[in-house]
Amino acid sequence: MAVAYTHFARRSLLFMPGDSMKKIQKAASWEVDTVILDLEDGVAQNRKLEARTTVAEALQALDFGARERLVRLNHVSTGLPAAEVEATAVWRPDGFIAPKAEDEADLRAVDRLLESAERQLGLEIGVFRLFAMIETARGVMNLKEIARATSRLEGLIFGAEDLAGDIGAVRTAAAWEVFYARSAVVTAAAAYGLQAFDMVFPDFHDAAGLEAESRFARQLGYTGKTCIHPNQTPIVNRVFSPTPEEIDRAQRLIQAFAAQQAAGAGAFTFEGRMVDMPMLVAARKVLARAR
Repeated sequence: MAVAYTHFARRSLLFMPGDSMKKIQKAASWEVDTVILDLEDGVAQNRKLEARTTVAEALQALDFGARERLVRLNHVSTGLPAAEVEATAVWRPDGFIAPKAEDEADLRAVDRLLESAERQLGLEIGVFRLFAMIETARGVMNLKEIARATSRLEGLIFGAEDLAGDIGAVRTAAAWEVFYARSAVVTAAAAYGLQAFDMVFPDFHDAAGLEAESRFARQLGYTGKTCIHPNQTPIVNRVFSPTPEEIDRAQRLIQAFAAQQAAGAGAFTFEGRMVDMPMLVAARKVLARAR
């Protein structure tokens, strides 16, 4: 089981089309936690080979600084991931994304490809991180087995656009048509010690809408959000970062709890509210994300 907070604080995850070196170069210096080099939906069918070559060159030549570098593969049913892993793993991306994950078999197939690459490169087994995109009805129904498929899995990414198409829903700004699946993904992630990343916000000109949707995602329990344009990442980073006020309150609550425990007291009130263990756990998570 992965322990998400010990690995990387992922607030913003930015998709960049794998066939555009110019866009990847921009992302490599942008205000973003994770850059997703996309070989799947962001690339036309007749440019898959070119994208694979471009992503390999970008991993080799560009300095991404502290930004995490993930490669989104095509689905295993296409037969493309073996060549995609072979072309990119040698340049040591931080991890890979399995799109449209529908069951345990999908994740284990990618896991085997990554383990084979690690052995060939003389790397520690498990060094390549793995993330699963949940964007089909079957993926939602099989969340439990997907979340437990491999120990290298670190997060679940919710994809609302593909899911809506799969179930025949009409996408709306309120997003109630995908609310069940959105909640199921974040709940499964929490149950199995994974991070959860919210759906993209398609209108990259609507800053207010993005902020509102991000705040709601954070309220649901998501730890970060996927983005489709660089101008979205500063907003997402701000929303998914604890505020100074939240950090201060969490520190004071934990200190008050420790003092009460030392005095042999049980339940106590803090700022007018009775303190229980869920509040303490939440405070610790705030500090973990702040770190």
